[in-house]
Amino acid sequence: MELPPFGTESRARWEAVADHLLDSVVPFASPGFALISLPGRQSAAGALSDGLEGFARTFLLAGFRIGGARGAVPPALVERYAEGLATGTDPASPFAWPALADLSQQLVEAASIALALHETRPWLFDRLSPAVQGRVVDWLAGFAGKRVHDNNWVLFRVVVGQFLASVGGPHDPAEIAADVARVERWHVGDGWYTDGDGANFDYYCGWAMHLYTVLWARMAGDETRLDVYRERLRAFLGHHRLLFAPDGAPVHHGRSLTYRFATVAPFWLGALVDATPLAPGETRRLANATLRHFVARGAPDDAGLLSLGWHRPFLPTTQPYSGPGSPYWASKAFLGLLLPPEHPVWTAPEETSPVEPVVALPEPGWLVQTTGDGIVRLLNHGTDHHRTGDPHYARLAYSTHTGPGFESTVDGHVAVVGPSGVPSRRERIDRIGPGASGYTATIPEGPVEVRTASLVRGAWEVRVHRVTAPAGCVVRDGGYAVADDPTVAVTRHAVATSPDGLTSAVVALHGWESAGVAREEAGTAFGPASAAPYVVSGPVTSSPSWHVSLVALTRSAVSPEDLADAVRVDVGTNRVAITFPGEDAVAVAL
Repeated sequence: MELPPFGTESRARWEAVADHLLDSVVPFASPGFALISLPGRQSAAGALSDGLEGFARTFLLAGFRIGGARGAVPPALVERYAEGLATGTDPASPFAWPALADLSQQLVEAASIALALHETRPWLFDRLSPAVQGRVVDWLAGFAGKRVHDNNWVLFRVVVGQFLASVGGPHDPAEIAADVARVERWHVGDGWYTDGDGANFDYYCGWAMHLYTVLWARMAGDETRLDVYRERLRAFLGHHRLLFAPDGAPVHHGRSLTYRFATVAPFWLGALVDATPLAPGETRRLANATLRHFVARGAPDDAGLLSLGWHRPFLPTTQPYSGPGSPYWASKAFLGLLLPPEHPVWTAPEETSPVEPVVALPEPGWLVQTTGDGIVRLLNHGTDHHRTGDPHYARLAYSTHTGPGFESTVDGHVAVVGPSGVPSRRERIDRIGPGASGYTATIPEGPVEVRTASLVRGAWEVRVHRVTAPAGCVVRDGGYAVADDPTVAVTRHAVATSPDGLTSAVVALHGWESAGVAREEAGTAFGPASAAPYVVSGPVTSSPSWHVSLVALTRSAVSPEDLADAVRVDVGTNRVAITFPGEDAVAVAL
């Protein structure tokens, strides 16, 4: 789809994209429109659940479209979702929705249906026959008492219960209150929620934890809670805006990345409830740029569908729960349509976000590094998502223009490798301080400990590693993986450059013996045939050992030798001193 230029009429552009997405799924609907079974890999929940997901998530998009237009949309849009509600809740229909069950995917979809019903109530739910209204209420009421995962799923029951309360359906106020209280323990401060216990920080903080708490309080008319949520959202958005490049690319980090432009939902949410530090023109520019970024790169595709991937199909970006309808949680990006056309967020001139070269975010344990070449980098010293070693969480570094490889653990990772060839894995991240972390692991040769500090200057990241490992092992440090069959150059340093000029470099400053480039034919979410530069030490003879590298991701010309000469490294017994050009030395003890 070719997206017209954005400007003062940008709300109409968002409506056009929404209509395109909604029209494009119609050929995949079952008779009666209860299921939308899209092409693509089936999820672990099965085909029937996937069909419900296709209905529910596109209904959420329709909800924002209908509610924002106050019902002034083509009648067919309202009619087909009304028909789907009637068919899906009819036990006699061969396309009836599965009942809500413990830990089932349909619990997730029930929340989207409840939100869409709330936003479209005068034009949809209130016009259903009493019999269909009763069936819809009965199906949603099946949520009561069901077990949910101890994370953002708690909020799905809250939203469903609140909608039932609003229409006089069966609900348990005590259950809603208890679930809201459960979420409180996941707020760690300054607007940051972890998605359940542990260090689970990613886009779920915005498109789930903030979104559902705020929308629930708005549905309930609970101004006391809404004021609390407003304060948190305002703080969070000051950080969240840092994760987007000027061209709209979000940092590629965390799970469920196939939801793509749902990343901008919190910006619209802040405008919707007057809880944002962003100027109206900055909100619109961030949202416009992100939507345009994906549309220009194949999402939606030529058939108007959102595939399982990032720009284009790429299954490693997904999880087992991801089915063909999953990407339509991107519907949350259209929350801004609930704002009227005369709202300043639609009428004010666009404003560019200020550039802050490096910002420490202590709650998730990140350093966010921004430069004038349009790239944002996230240096991860705190988020490990239940210590799984998932490439979406375990790497030291992520960016807006690169993604992790999935065939190896070279990119964005410092590993100890023994004669067995098995690299150590960074699963549990132990925080040391701002920009510093460590991990322990066991390889066949024995236990290892790696501690790392990141020192940032411009597009440079100097990594200082303190490594304890069995004698005879080597240490390897990998840079960013760039895609699209990069050219490479290897001396005692390593460089990989993509055809569009994106360069990833790892420069040996201390404790390294050789360099190389790891290629992956499967590539990354950004393209095929990726390459990640790395440096390797000689065999460890004593522990701890110190290793210092300079890692860069840039669109500027790179001379590894000049970079190596520019940074002075002085290694002592218990600390390393780093001196950048024109600055005093910085001591790192770890």
